[in-house]
Amino acid sequence: MGILLVYDCTEEVTFNNIQNWLAQIEEHAVPGVRKILVANKVDRPENEKKVDSERGKALAEEHGLLFFEASAKSGFNVKEVFEQMASDIIMDFQAKGIQTNNTRVKGSVSNMTTQ
Repeated sequence: MGILLVYDCTEEVTFNNIQNWLAQIEEHAVPGVRKILVANKVDRPENEKKVDSERGKALAEEHGLLFFEASAKSGFNVKEVFEQMASDIIMDFQAKGIQTNNTRVKGSVSNMTTQ
């Protein structure tokens, strides 16, 4: 199982809500669920951004999450986010001895921060 925590880097409130979402996940989700933090709308001009990359990376690091910057509008890193999540879930299945048909998911990790 995997959860994408997506915030809008042009809206501070969406970033602040991540802490609440993490608490809800901790309370209600299956232990060990995969989580990825995604900053969306990174294609917007710098003067519109309210949450810079460093804050997103710091939050991800604090909670042991992978961090991606993406743009749903332009498609930047969207595929990579989903490929990373799929790859992580497949690895979890394999670690538990669950057979999967597709054991390799192509992807790029060049634009992410890992723990």
